[in-house]
Amino acid sequence: MTAAPDGLRTVGEALGDRARWDAPFGARSTYRVGGSAALSVAVGDESGLLEVARALAGRSVAVVVLGRGSNLLVADRGFDGLVVSLEGGFDDVVIDGPEVTAGASVSLPVLARRTAAAGLHGLEWAVGVPGSVGGAVRMNAGGHGSDTAATLVGARVVDLLAATVADVPAADLAPAYRRTSLRPTDVVVAATHRLVPGDPEAGARTIAEIVRWRREHQPGGSNAGSVFANPPGDSAGRLIEAAGLKGLRIGSAEVSTKHANFIQADEGGSADDVAAVIAAVRDAVRDATGVELRTEVRLIGFDGPVGGGR
Repeated sequence: MTAAPDGLRTVGEALGDRARWDAPFGARSTYRVGGSAALSVAVGDESGLLEVARALAGRSVAVVVLGRGSNLLVADRGFDGLVVSLEGGFDDVVIDGPEVTAGASVSLPVLARRTAAAGLHGLEWAVGVPGSVGGAVRMNAGGHGSDTAATLVGARVVDLLAATVADVPAADLAPAYRRTSLRPTDVVVAATHRLVPGDPEAGARTIAEIVRWRREHQPGGSNAGSVFANPPGDSAGRLIEAAGLKGLRIGSAEVSTKHANFIQADEGGSADDVAAVIAAVRDAVRDATGVELRTEVRLIGFDGPVGGGR
């Protein structure tokens, strides 16, 4: 990690003892590879986020909000910015009739099981996604024929640029396939879903089937789930497999032999190797089919786009 830029140093001084320099970052992702963050701060409530916003005011500092780290890859060189992680006060789940409000740090599998047990349907798909409520809203996470936007009423968002808190209707987030209009400095602190009342036993059966399917068809280990978004009318995994890329290895990373849209990292491996596999897969599929795959995984700290990343 290079010396901190002046703006970041000033932010660190403003945050004081709450902030950590050269803090683990890549190791906190589900890939468990990659470098550190120049500066990191953990906050437990909205007022803490507003204090971070005031520290950032007027300074050009790159910010990443870290949930469960299930949708990002941090470069081996690390990240020369501020990582904001949520803890403590963002893990409540409140069920009020068909509406459920969950804090941003609540895990999606926990939310899926709790709502199903309450006889509410619509979030069963989330049992197989190892992310958080906040991350799911940010990227409109989904699976098994549904997504976050299908039941989302709205989200509570802290704007780290303006130092404001707002309740934002779902439509204003402009949800699309695996994306929304939220910026890196917009922090989702809670989300409300409107679900459909039904039979708890039916929900339990659906969850059990999703868990069974995922164990059968998707690999475990160090990965970030599906790497590429499905192109319109097709499957990224099918395109990658058709190009003969299952098992493609570069250094300590390879395309899973179980599911072609998963890229695995070896224990103690290199994030840059994972990025190299992403780029190789993107290029091979484009050359074979003309389709330019777009990554779902957020690529942090790399120089320029990698594998069509954003």
